[in-house]
This record gives sequence, structure tokens and C-alpha cells, in this order.
Amino acid sequence: MTDRLGLGLTAAASAILALAVSTAAVQPAGKGARVDKTAFGTTREGQPVDLYTLANANGVTAKLITYGALLTELHVPDRTGQLADVVLGFRTLAEYEGGHPYFGATIGRVGNRIANAKFRLDGRDYALAANDGPNHLHGGLRGFDKRVWKGQVVPAPSGAAVRFTYASADMEEGYPGALTATVTYTLTPANELRLDYTATTDKPTIVNLTNHSYFNLSGEGQGTILDHELMLMADRFTPVGAGLIPTGEIAAVRGTPMDFTRATAIGARIGEVPGGYDHNYVLSHGGGVLAMSATARDPQTGRTMDVLTTEPGIQLYTGNFLDGTLTGKAGRAYVQHAGFCLETQHFPDSINHPNFPPVVLRPGAAYRTTTVYRFYAR
Repeated sequence: MTDRLGLGLTAAASAILALAVSTAAVQPAGKGARVDKTAFGTTREGQPVDLYTLANANGVTAKLITYGALLTELHVPDRTGQLADVVLGFRTLAEYEGGHPYFGATIGRVGNRIANAKFRLDGRDYALAANDGPNHLHGGLRGFDKRVWKGQVVPAPSGAAVRFTYASADMEEGYPGALTATVTYTLTPANELRLDYTATTDKPTIVNLTNHSYFNLSGEGQGTILDHELMLMADRFTPVGAGLIPTGEIAAVRGTPMDFTRATAIGARIGEVPGGYDHNYVLSHGGGVLAMSATARDPQTGRTMDVLTTEPGIQLYTGNFLDGTLTGKAGRAYVQHAGFCLETQHFPDSINHPNFPPVVLRPGAAYRTTTVYRFYAR
């Protein structure tokens, strides 16, 4: 099999923007950039967890922990230069271990939903955990978001970077094959957080890695994101039925509340979408190349985020299940719609829809995707 796994599985390295604060640099980085490593606590099972802080010369910082290869903080400037943390999350490891809706986490082995928690591959049926009603969600009961990864500072020509690696055992959470996954976060001088994902396997398996950060460009805990303006480079989406499982149809967004082909407030038509937005959009560039895919802007602060990805899809989720019971880093409750997610991905339940981009990874092939979050103000 070739090194290219259809619509972006082997597209050149994945990128998401990484930001953090620094104290004692542990690795020479690009000019004005630094990487620091400190302890973040110990899990209930006794595993130490490290915190890596990435910073650039512009004052942008990103904080990441080895638990879940998770982005805990991301500080970016507004139109006046005022920095704010724009991702939802917690201050302590105990809070992350206590349960949360995937704040900032790396999701795997397969992100999003798999219908009826089962799939068939090469004539064999595989059963997964039904952790979302009858369906499988975000890798199962103990997916990649709940594992301790190995962190390593890596050279970045002009930025600051850390690579996280996790070795997933054969049949872990029901998935075949011993899979080694990496995600490298790089914070660039252009205020980009870049995520590059890789994976290899020793048996045929399925893989669809993503990041589940919740963004609020006003600042975490600063109300809702309903007034944020969003544009998606997608004129089609995948409609869903019961349990938010795709029907298999690929439909046009034109004339529906799903249409974000022009900049539109997230809350402008959310009342017309039962439950709020939690839908996969089919990106017009088709995947396989790093291309502009979305732009979100907070009109109050001017903070703007572009999303570029090699993936063929992007999931818009508007924090519909947040209900004020979780308290964030600033001590404020996370109310419904306190953040939005733009999860770059192959489509939900792809393994059960032959017309969707394939998610099968075979021995000898390489999974590679990149997503970039670029920040500026206007």
C-alpha cells in the first residue's frame, strides 16, 4: 500500500498552534522562543505528569501536559495587545482526572463517533466500548485523552516545540494492532500553534486523531461564544440522525442554518439546530494539502483564529452540553456555549460508510496529518 492513506491520512505533517509561559528553558529554540518543563502532579495510579510551556518573542504562550497530550492554556493578544487565555480547562491534574468534556485533549485512537460501537475490518468484527449511548465516542472509556504520554522537547528552526508519544497496545479499547502515535506542538513566531500527528501500526487498524480544544476568543470563562463570527471553507456537511451518527448523506449547506460560507455569528441561527451545532463539515479543499479551512473572530476583542488543515473534515461543536457545573481556571463557571471546538478530522463513523474518506491504517504505511491554529487581531 502506498504511503498515502486517502484525503489527508498521509498528508504532510500536522500542525496546530502551540503557546505557553516560560521559566527555565530546557532546550535551545528559535530566536526569542523558549520551552520550559515543570512537574504538574501525579495521577491516581502514581504516574508523574509534566507540564511544558512554549513561548515566542511576541509574548504568546501555550501550556501542555503529558496527561492526554493536552493543551491547558493558550495566551494570545487582542487588538490592543492585551493577552488572554483563550482555551477552556483547569488548573490542576485532579480536576482533569475528575472528568471533563475532553478540554484541550488529544483524541484517539479514533475521534468522534462510531455507530453501535462496532466495525468490520478485513472480514473480522470488532466490538468497542459503548460510552455514548449505544455508540463509541472519542476512543472509548480510556482513550488517548486519559493516557500519560511521553514528552520530549524537539528542535524547531524558528519556534518552540514539544513532541508527545504514546504506544497503544494491541486490542486496547478494542482496537486491533499495536499503534504508536505522536503529536508535535510547535509555537511559531507568527503566533501559530501547529500540530503534526503521526501514527504507525503492526496490524491493520483504524485511526483518526484530533485535538478537542474549546476556544473562547474573549478569554476563557468570559461568557458565551454566540457572538463570535465564524466562516467555514465548506459548502457541504454530513447530516446526522439518532445519537449524532451520520446518515451517510453529504448535503449542501446553502439555505440551511448550517451555512457558514460567509462570516456569521455562531448564535445567529443556533436555535434552528436541535441541540446546537455538533456537525462535521466537508472541507472544500478535499484534504491532503495544508489549506485554509476556517476563520473565527471575536468582534469585542478583535482576536481572530484561522484554522488550516490537511484533513478533509472539521467538526463544529458549540459546547452544547456545558451546564455551569464545571469551573474553569479563572474561577468562573463554564455555562452552555462557553466555548466552541473546531476538530479537524476524517468524518465521524467513516469506517461504516464506504463513501466517506477512509480511516484504515495498515502496517508499513504512515498516518500523517497537520493542523495549524493561527492567531492575530483585527
